[in-house]
Amino acid sequence: MTTSPASTDTSLDHLPPSARRTFLGHPVGLFVLFFTEMWERMSYYGMRALLVLYMTNYLFVDDARSRSTLGFTAIRDTIVSVFGNQNVQQLSSQVYGLYTGLVYLTPFFGGLLADRVLGQRKSVYLGGTLMMIGHFLMAIESLFFVALFFLILGNGAFKPNISTQVGRLYGEGDPRRDGAFTIFYMGINLGAFFAPLLCGTLGQSWGWHWGFGSAGVGMAVGLVVYFFGQRFLVPETAPGAGDPNADAAARAPMTSEERLAVMALVVLCALNIVFWGVYEQQGNTMQLWADERTDFHVFGWLMPSTWYQSFNPLMIFLFAPLLNIVWAWQDRSPKKLGGQPSSVVKMAIGCLLLGAGYVVMIAAARVVPGGERGALSWLLGATFIATMGELYLSPIGLSLVTKVAPKRYVSMLMGMWFLSSFIGNYMSGFLGTFYSTMSGEMFFAMLSGLAVATAIVMYAINQPLQRWLGAAAG
Repeated sequence: MTTSPASTDTSLDHLPPSARRTFLGHPVGLFVLFFTEMWERMSYYGMRALLVLYMTNYLFVDDARSRSTLGFTAIRDTIVSVFGNQNVQQLSSQVYGLYTGLVYLTPFFGGLLADRVLGQRKSVYLGGTLMMIGHFLMAIESLFFVALFFLILGNGAFKPNISTQVGRLYGEGDPRRDGAFTIFYMGINLGAFFAPLLCGTLGQSWGWHWGFGSAGVGMAVGLVVYFFGQRFLVPETAPGAGDPNADAAARAPMTSEERLAVMALVVLCALNIVFWGVYEQQGNTMQLWADERTDFHVFGWLMPSTWYQSFNPLMIFLFAPLLNIVWAWQDRSPKKLGGQPSSVVKMAIGCLLLGAGYVVMIAAARVVPGGERGALSWLLGATFIATMGELYLSPIGLSLVTKVAPKRYVSMLMGMWFLSSFIGNYMSGFLGTFYSTMSGEMFFAMLSGLAVATAIVMYAINQPLQRWLGAAAG
């Protein structure tokens, strides 16, 4: 680790002395944000691992229990009025989609809140505190929807403002930026890996409320890490205060180049919707497949089915560094080999791989008879391929926003990126309602077709998007 503030590395010149320490070639602040996000994601994915099973196996199957849940009747009647009668699985899928969607809607407003009122650090503290309260409220059955409301609001304040602080650690044109977001993404998935092992095991073996409560503890730890590590981050000027020239720049209209870059981000956000609508089945219908159609006996021991959701983050943690090495090698390779793909092409590859992952599940649906349990290898194979697709799309999208968004709108546009995930995650709930009405082969074929079609569109419009995004897109 480099501890001297008088570093000769010009890529650190924009950082204050306290933030110029490096570790593994990156500012130490990256690893502060890494561990903060790791604990926050541990809490989020721990709760998510239990959510669909909690509704389908406990909360919604007992009429008296569900009716005593504050807001249940109003939410159920609203869903039924739009989509018709819903069985327990369909209703649970709709609630899952609404929840996971809304946690990606509120970041748009959380970005505005940070840009205009609170600043990024205060927004992170506010969001983390609200989420911690929400997780603890999940332990009270009657406050299930109230808890979800706290979690939705908290994620909105937290999510865009932790991600944009990663980008602020790197100067313009710094080639380490994509690698930094991939490392940051590893932190997300390290937390997601431990979440089902801890929260899922407690929830399925000791009681649902133990699992939800442990998620709240994880969020509290994340806030402590952020508090003690903030000196390694880039200081921020309170919104509305500071340099008058900077304030004037913030009010300046966008240039034509900036407008084109924002338009390109809007197009990519629209395509991002389909990716997440398909991908997020891992916490919804794929978890049901794991619970109902997969044999989890390992050497005579029955593994909790929620552990399935640890496979994806474990694979990300293992393979993200390898992809970084591949992309770095492509950068150094002779020009005739083409170099590493552009950001848009990487995202298209991600969609193509996601579609290929569901081809494995089409085969599983053909081989595993209804009512029986198939080998765990089907889930592992499909999840591995989909995970590689996620690595080609999600961290690259986060990096792209921080590279090409006008500086004065970066939090808002990061919120817009998460806004596309809102629609995609709600779409995952809607698509999941077909799980109990279609054959397994048709259901997974539908998901695969959507992902592949999105990849084709991305490839087709790569060249014009690259022109709009400009040289910064890479």
